[in-house]
Amino acid sequence: MQTVTVSPKFQVVIPRYLRESLHLRPGQKLQVVEYQGRIELIPDREISDLRGFVKGINTDFEREKERL
Repeated sequence: MQTVTVSPKFQVVIPRYLRESLHLRPGQKLQVVEYQGRIELIPDREISDLRGFVKGINTDFEREKERL
């Protein structure tokens, strides 16, 4: 675990190894979420980057009947 410092302008620097492993780019948007007392940064991805991410998912399940 690595420690970062909050600047007087409330900015933090994401360590290089995390930027590289998550393929973050300058100007990329991150969603900021407070969750159970911690701050989570979630990278926004282009819709084209998500293509095929559920490939191979098991779709063999029984669906509920219509509720009308």
